[in-house]
Amino acid sequence: MGNQLRRYVQRHPVKTQRALEILPGVFSWGLILFPIWGSLVIPEVVAYYIIAFTIYWLYKSLLLSVLAVVSHFKIKAASRFDWIADLKNRFPQKWNTIHHIVIVPTYKEPLATLQRTVTALKEQKYPIKNIHVMISFEEREGQDGKEKSSALKNEFGSTFGSFWTTFHPDILGEVKGKSSNTCWGAKEAKKLLVDDKEVPIETVTITSEDADALFHPNYFAAVTYDFLSVDKPFNKIWQGAVVFYNNIWKVPAPVRVLSAMFSVIQMHILMRSDRLINFSTYTTSLKHVHDIGYWDTDVIPEDYRLFFKSYFAKKGDFDARPIFLPVLSDAAESHSAWSTYSNLYQQLTRWAWGVSDDAYIIKQYIMATEIPFWDKTIRVSKTIQDHFLWPVNWFAVTISAFFPPLLNPEFNRTVLGKTLPQVTSTLLTLSLISMIVVFVIDAVNRPARPNKRNPLSYIMQPLEFLLLPIIGFFFSALPGIDAHTRLMLGKYIEYKVTEKV
Repeated sequence: MGNQLRRYVQRHPVKTQRALEILPGVFSWGLILFPIWGSLVIPEVVAYYIIAFTIYWLYKSLLLSVLAVVSHFKIKAASRFDWIADLKNRFPQKWNTIHHIVIVPTYKEPLATLQRTVTALKEQKYPIKNIHVMISFEEREGQDGKEKSSALKNEFGSTFGSFWTTFHPDILGEVKGKSSNTCWGAKEAKKLLVDDKEVPIETVTITSEDADALFHPNYFAAVTYDFLSVDKPFNKIWQGAVVFYNNIWKVPAPVRVLSAMFSVIQMHILMRSDRLINFSTYTTSLKHVHDIGYWDTDVIPEDYRLFFKSYFAKKGDFDARPIFLPVLSDAAESHSAWSTYSNLYQQLTRWAWGVSDDAYIIKQYIMATEIPFWDKTIRVSKTIQDHFLWPVNWFAVTISAFFPPLLNPEFNRTVLGKTLPQVTSTLLTLSLISMIVVFVIDAVNRPARPNKRNPLSYIMQPLEFLLLPIIGFFFSALPGIDAHTRLMLGKYIEYKVTEKV
C-alpha cells in the first residue's frame, strides 16, 4: 500500500499537490458545519463529538498552564545565569571561537525599528566582534532602502565583527517575502564571512531575526553554550520564547489580550519537545542551511518549511532546542484602532497560511522511507493537527453545544440532549484555570507601563480577558477560515509585511 501511494505521488505531482491543498479546507469546513447538519440526522454522534472535543480542549488548557509555569521559572533562571562565565569554565579553548551571523530581512520597516533591533544586538554579552549582522533590504524598496542602509552603516558599521547590508532583487520564480529575502541575505553573508574571510563554516551559526525582534543580552551566549555542548550541533535549530511585549501598552485592549495569549503559548511550547518548531526568530548552523540548500524561495511561511525541509533532509535526525530566554517582538500596531485590527488580521491570516506547507509535509512524509514510522508520524501528525484545527477550535468549543438541543427538539427531550450544555459548560469552566494562569504569567512578564498607571487599570487588566470569546472569533477563527478557504480554492495570498509605527 505504501509503495503504491509513493508511486502515485511521484506520477501525479500536480494532482496530489492540489488534493492536499484542498484537504485542510474540506476538513475544517466539515467539522465546523457538522454540528449543524448532524444535529438533524445524528444528534447523539454530534453530542459525543462535542464532549470529546471539550475534554480535549480542557486537557490542552491544563497542560498549557502547567508547562507555562515551569517555562516561566526556567526563563527567569536563564535570564539571571552567567552564561559567559560558564562558557569560559567549560570550554576555555572554544568559547569565543563560535561566530554568529544574524540575518534581518526587511521591507519598508521604519529606520527607528531597525536601529532598535541592531542596538539590542550591540548589547549582547557574547563578544560582539563574533557577531556579524546582515540587513537584507528588498531592492524594490528603492531610494528609501538605500538611505536606511547608509544610515545604519554610519551608526553601526564598526560595532560588530561585520556589519553588511544587501538588496534582494526580484527574481523570476521567487515568492516575494521573508523566506526568499532571508535566503538571499544568508548566501551573501556566507560569501563575505566564510568564503572571503575564511572563517570555518563549522564554527558559524546563522540566525533569522524579525526586523522588530529584540534578543535578550544572554541569547548568543546561551546558543553558543548549547552549540558546543550538544551532540550533532549541525542537526539542531534553536528557539527562544517569542513574546509580543515591545509595544504591549500602546495597542488596543483586544490586541493586548491576544498578544498576551500568544506570548504565554510561546513560553509553554519551549517545554514541548514533541511540538517545538522554530518560529519567527531562531538560530541554526550555517553548515546545516548550506547543506540543505538554504531557505526555499517559492513559499511564504519560512519557519515551518525550514524545519521540515531540515527534518526530512536529515532523515528524521533533526530537532529544535529550547533557549529559555525572551525574544521581544512587536504586537500588531498601526496609526488608528481600525488599522491596527486590520493589520492584526492580515498578520494572523499569514500565520494561518502556514497550512499551505502541509501539502509539502505530507508528501515528504509519504516519500520518507528511511525515517522510522512512528518518529515521522508523531512529528508530522501534531503539526497537521494544529494547522487543521486552527479554524475549528473556536466553533467546537464556543457554540457547537447549542446546536443539537436547538435544532432537534426531540433530541432535546433526551437525557443526553438536556445535559449536553451543562456538561460542556462545566468542562469549559474548569479550563478557565488556564486563563487565570495565563493572566498571572503575562502580568509578571510584560514590561511595566511606561507612564503612571491609573488604579482603575489594575482592575481592567484581568477584565480584558473576558473579551477572549469575541477576539477568538475575529482574530483566530476567521483568519483560519480565510486561509483554509483560499488555499482550498487556489486563491493564493501574497506576502504582506506587518506594518510598523
